[in-house]
Amino acid sequence: MSLSNQLWSANGELAAAALAHPFIRGLGDGSLDREIFAGYVAQDAFFLESFARAYALALVRSSDTSTLIALAGLISGVADELGLHNSYAARWGIDMSGVEPSPATLAYTDFLLATAATSGLGVTLAAMTPCMRLYAWLGTSLEASTAGPYAEWVQTYSDPGFENLATQLERLLDEHAVDSPAVRQAYRRAMHLEVAFFESALSG
Repeated sequence: MSLSNQLWSANGELAAAALAHPFIRGLGDGSLDREIFAGYVAQDAFFLESFARAYALALVRSSDTSTLIALAGLISGVADELGLHNSYAARWGIDMSGVEPSPATLAYTDFLLATAATSGLGVTLAAMTPCMRLYAWLGTSLEASTAGPYAEWVQTYSDPGFENLATQLERLLDEHAVDSPAVRQAYRRAMHLEVAFFESALSG
């Protein structure tokens, strides 16, 4: 079993907690309050900008052409996600200017940027992979039952193109990381922060 698969399997209970979370359930059945979703979109846009910067720091540490090109493509994927958020903002009247990050958002972005700035490429990739893999898994898990105001969100993350991006990141993790306590801790910390991010969306 690849390292990325081992890490995902080892954190299965956190993935299950994310899927069972009321925020995700509300996205899936369309019952999530619109104001809650609007707040989430603004917070997630702030997060994604930091996620792109963490990719950029990882790119600086890349030592081969194929890794550099792969990371550049992943940054482009973040730009596409931000485009979705901007589309929601335009259609739903969400104010994306001057977003004040919540404590949960800051905890996650600070963790990613500090890891990318101070750790090796393998540990950085371990910190970033859970976001991509979890969202791809949530999207496909919700796809069959979703219709309504958040169908576009689900379709974005269940799309084969997004799955391909998650797989690319996992391949980079397998290539550049070794199975070490630092790698496992970074991956698990990111998974915990994902669940906390969904919780924060509900608590405001």
